[in-house]
Amino acid sequence: MEQTAPINKYNLSEEEERKEILRHYRGLLKALKPKLKPNDKELIRTAFEMAADAHKTMRRKSGEPYILHPIAVALICVEEIGLGVRSTICALLHDTVEDTDITLEDVQREFGSEIAKIVDGLTKISTVLDANSPSTQQAENFKKILLTLTDDPRVILIKLADRLHNMRTLDSMKREKQLKISSETVYVYAPLAHRMGLYSIKTELEDLSMKYLEPEAYRSIAQKLSDTKRERTRYINDFIRPIKEKLEKSDIDSEIYGRPKSIHSIWSKIKKKGVSFEEVYDLFAIRIIVNSPHEKEKEDCWKVYSMITDEYNPSPERLRDWLSNPKSNGYEALHTTVMGPQGKWVEVQIRTKRMNEIAEKGLAAHWKYKEETTEESRFDKWFNQIREALSNEDTSSMDFLQDFKTSFLTEEIYVYTPKGDVKMLPVGATALDFAFSVHSAVGSRCIGAKVNHKLVPISYKLRSGDQIEIITSAKQKPSEDWLNNVVTAKARTKIKDALREEKKKIADDGKYTLQRKIEGMGAVYSPGNIDEVVAFYKLNSHLDLFYKIAIKEIDLKELKEFHVLGERLESPKPIKIVEEKAEEEFDETHKTYNKKDTELIIFGESSDRIQYALANCCKPIPGDDVFGFVTTGEGLKIHRTNCPNAARLMANYGHRIVKTKWAKNKEISFLTGLKIIGLDDVGVIHKITNLISGEMKFNISAMTIEAKEGVFEGNVKIFVHDKDELDELCNRLLALTGIERVERYDTE
Repeated sequence: MEQTAPINKYNLSEEEERKEILRHYRGLLKALKPKLKPNDKELIRTAFEMAADAHKTMRRKSGEPYILHPIAVALICVEEIGLGVRSTICALLHDTVEDTDITLEDVQREFGSEIAKIVDGLTKISTVLDANSPSTQQAENFKKILLTLTDDPRVILIKLADRLHNMRTLDSMKREKQLKISSETVYVYAPLAHRMGLYSIKTELEDLSMKYLEPEAYRSIAQKLSDTKRERTRYINDFIRPIKEKLEKSDIDSEIYGRPKSIHSIWSKIKKKGVSFEEVYDLFAIRIIVNSPHEKEKEDCWKVYSMITDEYNPSPERLRDWLSNPKSNGYEALHTTVMGPQGKWVEVQIRTKRMNEIAEKGLAAHWKYKEETTEESRFDKWFNQIREALSNEDTSSMDFLQDFKTSFLTEEIYVYTPKGDVKMLPVGATALDFAFSVHSAVGSRCIGAKVNHKLVPISYKLRSGDQIEIITSAKQKPSEDWLNNVVTAKARTKIKDALREEKKKIADDGKYTLQRKIEGMGAVYSPGNIDEVVAFYKLNSHLDLFYKIAIKEIDLKELKEFHVLGERLESPKPIKIVEEKAEEEFDETHKTYNKKDTELIIFGESSDRIQYALANCCKPIPGDDVFGFVTTGEGLKIHRTNCPNAARLMANYGHRIVKTKWAKNKEISFLTGLKIIGLDDVGVIHKITNLISGEMKFNISAMTIEAKEGVFEGNVKIFVHDKDELDELCNRLLALTGIERVERYDTE
């Protein structure tokens, strides 16, 4: 869908604005026309008028009338997700119950309980990652969304359309709001879109998030894609020509076209593989859509695959067969990567029209084709797994959110049981995950596995196509380190349950030991006296105390120093809980900490300069795009916006993020590291040190050089004042003959 430029309210009269709203509304009706039944138009008109009236005094940050947002969300639902009339009504009303005087009862009275239920689900979701909720509340709300999802998945589909439109119009928001919304998007919503089978929406959400989280990298790749567009188009046409001729000669009806990889996927590959833009081998992707009847789909796709591999050599390890084993979100296709002309790798995707519709429209298209098959769909299985994970009362909300990401939002592999049944597991799953997926009792007693008939440990990471047989022992029981060997929510939950039970059994021995000691001293074994002992040893609970006594971590010698006052025990000296001062002094108004020579401005209600610490995970230096994060106990930590932990912090703890900005200060130097890779030529080290120390006058803190087979890798730790200086140094190093790559790394 084309993005509509924000309307400036100052340029439009009231009458012009009214016409603009009607133009958008008519565009929505036109898109819906093939799906309209008698009376549908009246219902949509009622919903539109209800929303327009409810939002009539509201404006978006860009200045445009608010009603244009629900219309745009409804249009995304229809055109890009393939939803129908009822979803359109829900999309038009999605913000009314939360933001206006309209109640859920009003919606139910006008449109019935089905639509009211979806609008209620959307209203609950709106608080999901609310920047002002405590993180646990955000995670708790996320669980609520998923309950709604398994009840009626349209809630999530409409929410994704809402998020997509917000991302498309994020330019008018403040920078810190852009960072928070983009982080939530890349952390939860893009993986959710992927899981719902909405690949193009997932890709666009990732690209738009990157535009705000990594603006320089985004602009650089976008520019390079633009510069190479003509050359790429020519290449794709040359690649397609012989394939097209073969397809025309055969009796297979098909379309073939090329497309560039998304900016985000190119950037991920650059980071993951440590290569430059020019070295990303599959910038080119070709898609072949075959128009086949249902019963001939697989046969025709493999015929096309055969034609391609006759023309170009395939990379055997890059074949992905999702025809035989579709993904659990319904995705079916054949993917292969072949060596094209000029020694360039090209990814080719082969799918039928039906498969393509499912790939583009995900769950909505899946419903359309559902009546063609009687077997339980993979979507249904997925929903059942989520219901099972949600039903576990003991899992904390934060753990659930993390487990949900690793268990349900990642790519999948398919593996086989000894009898040949297929099981889908997330990428990274181990033999132990597989054991728990068979049955919790099998998981708990697992001592190893045979993968493809070879003995492997329980931590063995499975790959697609593996056949697994689990080996069990009646004497085996879960241990704490098992949690490091699993990724699925089911396995983690069952292991934690077993550990808790085991801990309670062991703790019983400690309980009796403590009871004998206390009664032997002449005091009473009572909750109050146990609390006194728990506080003395600085533990969290009675269970922890009993457990540590049982495993001999505490031997209770110190009980001799306790005073017995009647029946009561009193610890020898009062225990002082020392609170961290930084937490006490840091309040909502961000007052000054009187730290001299500080060089970072924190924006609160006042622009005072306050005390902070630089995060060890990303080691920011002045000039980096940064944000402040209020920690418990350590005051304010400064992170780079592209820190590995940034998305998680901003998505889960939005209320703790503080806007920050560097002020120039040339007095203070910061230690940072550079990795330099190049040809091991005579004098190259001298050229590097001469540039850093001699010409640019930087202090070198440490330097290590390793040369191997004609290539050297150097790590240099240097003191710089800010990012501008560092960027200039990197550019000048790259200009030296023989230097291939210069990368910043975080010093320990």
